[in-house]
Amino acid sequence: MGNPLQSTVRKIKGQQTVSGGEIVARILAEEGVDHVFGIIDGTYFGFYKNLEPNGVRLITPRHETSAVHMAGAYARVTGKLGVCMASNGPGVANALPGVAVEQAEGNRVLLITSSRREGIAYPDRGGAFQFFPAVQAIGAMAKRAIAVPSADRVAELTRAALRACWTGRPGLVNLEIPENIMNGSYPVQPGWFREAGTSRVAAPIPPHPAQVAAAADLLVDAKRPLIHVGSGVVHAGASHEVHTLAARLEAALCTSWGARAALDERDRRVVAMPFVAVVNQARNEADVVLVLGSRLGETDWWGKAPYWAKPADQKLIQVDLDAEIIGCNRPADVAVQADVKAFLEALIAELEGRAGVGDLSGRAGWINALHAQVEARRAKLAGHLDNTSMPMHPAHVPVACQRLFGDDAFLVVDGGNTAIWANFFHEVRVPGTVVSTPKMGMLGAGCAQPLGIKAAFPDRPVYCITGDGAMGFHLQEVETAVRNRLPVVWLVLCDRQWGMVKMNQQFALKPLKTLVMKSLGPDETINADLEEIEFDAVARAMGAHGERVADPAGLENAIKRAIASGKPAVIHVDVDPVAHMWAPNLKDFKDMHAEPKG
Repeated sequence: MGNPLQSTVRKIKGQQTVSGGEIVARILAEEGVDHVFGIIDGTYFGFYKNLEPNGVRLITPRHETSAVHMAGAYARVTGKLGVCMASNGPGVANALPGVAVEQAEGNRVLLITSSRREGIAYPDRGGAFQFFPAVQAIGAMAKRAIAVPSADRVAELTRAALRACWTGRPGLVNLEIPENIMNGSYPVQPGWFREAGTSRVAAPIPPHPAQVAAAADLLVDAKRPLIHVGSGVVHAGASHEVHTLAARLEAALCTSWGARAALDERDRRVVAMPFVAVVNQARNEADVVLVLGSRLGETDWWGKAPYWAKPADQKLIQVDLDAEIIGCNRPADVAVQADVKAFLEALIAELEGRAGVGDLSGRAGWINALHAQVEARRAKLAGHLDNTSMPMHPAHVPVACQRLFGDDAFLVVDGGNTAIWANFFHEVRVPGTVVSTPKMGMLGAGCAQPLGIKAAFPDRPVYCITGDGAMGFHLQEVETAVRNRLPVVWLVLCDRQWGMVKMNQQFALKPLKTLVMKSLGPDETINADLEEIEFDAVARAMGAHGERVADPAGLENAIKRAIASGKPAVIHVDVDPVAHMWAPNLKDFKDMHAEPKG
C-alpha cells in the first residue's frame, strides 16, 4: 500500500486551481488532523467543503464556544491537535469564551476563523458589516493569532500556525483568513503542499545531561523525595514514566488540580488532590521536590509556606517546556527546560546506571504514613454514602458511575459544588480519563467536552457529571450529540440553586444562622435560587434518552438504562440541596484565593 500523503501530493500536482480554504484543508490532512469542530458559514465554504474529501470529519455544534471546548477536550485526551472554526463577526465573538478557557487550560487547539474581504478590514473602513477585530481580540487572549494578508501566503502562514501549536507550552493559536481568499480560486503554486514533518520540529526537546545528573544527585541523596505532577505530564503522555520513577526512588507523588488525571491513584505513593491536608503535609515534609510540567500556580499555593516547606529547607528541581515558568513562583535549585517525558526517560536511565538511590526503607515508612492518613480520610468521606435519604446525597453519583461505566471510561467534571463532589468521590485508575477546566472553572464546558472525547474514542464510555446551573449554559449540545450519533451520558445534579455562591452569601449575610440551620431561604440571599428545568424531558424532546431519579436505590438502574439505550442520555438527578451545598473542604478552596502567609 502506497503512502497516502504521496498520493495526495500527486493529485494536487495535476490540479489547475485551488481555493484558499482547500489549501488549509489539505495541509491539515497532511498533518494527520481527522476532526474539525465548528458551525458552517458561507464565509469559509471553500474550507469546510474540502474537509470530508480529505478524510476529515466535520462535527457541527450549536454554539461556537462549544466547538472550541470540543477541540480542547479532543486534544487533551488524544495528545493530537484539536481544530475548530468560527465565522467572521458574531461567530468569532461567540468563540471567545472557549478561547479564554482552552488557552488557560493549556490545550493544543487551532482555531480557524474567517474575516471580511480584503480592503475593508484591518483597519475597518467604518461600518463594515460583521467586521470584528478577531486577531487583536484573540491575540490578547491566546498563544498567537495570525492574519493571512494574501492568497499566496495561505500555505506559509497555515504552517506557521501549526508550528506555533506544537512549540512550547500547549495553548490556542488562531489563523484568520479573509472570506474572499477562503472561497477564491488560485493557480496551484509549487511548494504549497509538501510532506508532513518538513515544516516544524517533531522531536521532543531533550534535557541537558548535566542537568539530569544534577537532578539525580539530589533525588538519590534525599530522605523524603516528592514528585509533583502538572498537566505537562498529561500532554507529554508521561504517566507511565512518572510511576516508574516513583517506584525506583520510592518517592511520594502529588499533582496539581490540572493534572488530576495524570496518575493511577491506586498507587500507594500517590497522595491525590482531594486529600488536601495530606497533600500539604507531604509538601511540607519532603526535602527534595521534582516539579514536572507545573506552574506551581494559585491552586498549588504558589509553592509557598505554610503549604510547602520554605526554600531554605527544601530543594526543588523544576522541568518545563516553557522557560518563563521555571523559577517563576518559587526558586529552582535545578532548572530544566525540556519535554517532561524526554527528561523522565533520561533520568530513569541515569538512575539505572547508579549503584543505589538512598534509604528506601526510610522513604517507604514515610509513604506508608501518608497513605494511612489518605485511607483514614477516604473512610471518613465514605460515611456520606450511608445517607440514603431522598432527594439523594450527591456522593452517590460519582461512586455509582465509576462502578457502572468502568475504570477506562472518560469522566468530564463540570459545575461548582458538583465538581467538588465528583472529584472527591472518583478515583482515577486509568491515567488521562478525567477532563475538566480546573484553572478557569468554566461552567457549561461539560456540555460540549464529552462530544470531542467521544469523537476521538467512539468505543469507550464517556459521561459527564455536572450541575443544573452549568448544564443550563449549553444544554442545546444534547441535540448535537443526537445528530452526530455520539452516545454520551450527562448526569445533571439538580439542587435548583447557585450552591457555591449561595454558601458564600449565607456566611457573609447571616453566618450564625447558617451554622445552625445549614441553609437560608430565598428571601435571605440574593438571587441564589433557581426554578426547575426538567432536563430529562428536554433531552427527550431533542431525541435523546431521558430519565429522572431522586432515590439512590434507583440510580444504578437509571444509569444502566441510559447506557443500554445506545443514545445520548441525560439523567436528571435530584440531590439534597443542603447536603450538596456543604461540599467537602470548602474552607480549603476559599483559602486558595488568599495569599499564603508564609
